Amino acid sequence: MTTAETHTPPAPHSRPGLRDTRSPLWTGPFTLYFTARAVSLLGDAMMPVAAALAVGALYGVSGAGLVLGTWTGTFVLLVLFGGVLTDRIGARRMMVAADLVRVLTQGVLAAAFFAGRPPFWLLVTMAAVAGAAVAMFLPGVNGMVPLVAADPQRANATLKVADALAHLLGPALAGLLIALTGAGAVYAIDSGTFLLSALCLALVRPAPADPGATGRPPGRPAVRPAARTAGPLRRELRQGWREFRARTWMWAVILVWMVFGVLLFGPLVPLGSALVADRLGPNAYGLAVSFLGVGTVLGGLVALRLRPARPLAAGTVAMVLYTVLPLCVAVGAGLPVLLAGHVLGGAALAFWSVMWATSVQTHTPPAVLNRVSAYELAGSVSGISLGQLLAGPAAALASPDHLLLVSAGACLAGCAVLFALPAVRTLPRTPPAGPTATG
Repeated sequence: MTTAETHTPPAPHSRPGLRDTRSPLWTGPFTLYFTARAVSLLGDAMMPVAAALAVGALYGVSGAGLVLGTWTGTFVLLVLFGGVLTDRIGARRMMVAADLVRVLTQGVLAAAFFAGRPPFWLLVTMAAVAGAAVAMFLPGVNGMVPLVAADPQRANATLKVADALAHLLGPALAGLLIALTGAGAVYAIDSGTFLLSALCLALVRPAPADPGATGRPPGRPAVRPAARTAGPLRRELRQGWREFRARTWMWAVILVWMVFGVLLFGPLVPLGSALVADRLGPNAYGLAVSFLGVGTVLGGLVALRLRPARPLAAGTVAMVLYTVLPLCVAVGAGLPVLLAGHVLGGAALAFWSVMWATSVQTHTPPAVLNRVSAYELAGSVSGISLGQLLAGPAAALASPDHLLLVSAGACLAGCAVLFALPAVRTLPRTPPAGPTATG
């Protein structure tokens, strides 16, 4: 690291293992933000099922894949620009605007499904517009948390629990609605969730700005201005890249996560679903996904209570347990072991996610946080997309169980690399006093 290895000890109320009692979480701004994220996450969780069932029923697997691929591709192409625009305009404004765009896209699709058979060009076009809106929305998610919560770790853990619950309820709700009423109702509800999200975000009133803050102990708000003077787009992209590259712990994690995306996260769903369904039946895979959600809730709850002095080190240790998930699928474990592996994997990934998001929020200057988050998102999502794309050709060359053994090995190796890096292993929970840590 470029800063000294020692750092100012945390205040007594923020010691590892103790819950912060001086900073209430459920303030007005955080309650509104939590409501906005919870309802939009529920809508997001419904969409893959809607696309797979509704679009697939009309245009086949390739049609559904093209619609989902268009959404993902547009997001990856535009997310860096979303980070720049969010830093220029302000996270809250960009997120409200993006939500309103998605109210329109999902409303148009709802009307089209209610009217009959939507033309394929409309499905692809709306997917592209929605993907662009998400590229404008997500860079601000990280930046908003420090604006509405004095304790980012507790806020991130609470949001992670909401995310897990949404992914437990959303797919089941979407499937039920399509069976009872058709796809139009799913898209109409999704449009409504974005409208409620936009309303809640519009009502959020963060604390006064502190442009010089780079991180803070719990209890002291530190926010950045809602907007700032814009510079040339290329210069702002370069500045975001410099800030991202200057933090060894950050780019090292994203490099490992890109490898995880290609070898672990990307192929796990297509390969794992096929293996589990073939060995234990289709209902077993659905049950495993539900238990993954249960694990995610548990991991978020653990992150609410534990406050490790070295969050990325603790998160890396937790991620070692994620190895169990692809391993138990690869070896053909019975249903009880399979479900236990999914609970463990979900908890490990959720705990890591909270530690990672909190580290990014507290160790990045607020003025560039959204652009840095955009680089992080672009790297992570591109790796997963490539892994999904290569899963089919790889399965033609080697058996899926052997490929998932490679996934398990990649998880262990990646965690070993992260823990071996001092910049990752020694990153403190809060930045040292003085200049921002960039090591």
